[in-house]
Amino acid sequence: MPFAARRTHDHRAIFSDMNVTPFIDVLLVLLIMFIMVIPMATHALLIPLPTDKPSLQIRAENIVRIDAADQLYWNGQQLDRQRLLNQLAGAAAMKPEPLVRFEPDAKASYQTSARTIALIKDSGVDSFAFTGNHRYRNFDAD
Repeated sequence: MPFAARRTHDHRAIFSDMNVTPFIDVLLVLLIMFIMVIPMATHALLIPLPTDKPSLQIRAENIVRIDAADQLYWNGQQLDRQRLLNQLAGAAAMKPEPLVRFEPDAKASYQTSARTIALIKDSGVDSFAFTGNHRYRNFDAD
């Protein structure tokens, strides 16, 4: 029997591979739904940047002062935060770098003082000093 040695393949054999097409379809739909549900990023980190050259004179020693009404001063001349940043960036770019002294009033708010110190730090000024602290050595109720 010459044909007995030959085996024919049975086409009714069990197909053991899994069809993953529906699984992929469901995952893609879930991915699209997830992307649409994610809220847009609405928060922002505002970093102050200098917008102009310094408008006031920069000396070898400069005083940044805050008065009791939270007004900023550069060597006695009143200015706003942006102009102060311009002054500080100009001072930081000078060689040798001038000294910047920080002198807040005793009645100045902590928030304004902290923001001003952060502004000085962010401007790149390395030569920085606190002055006038000896006046507040005694905590009187005045």
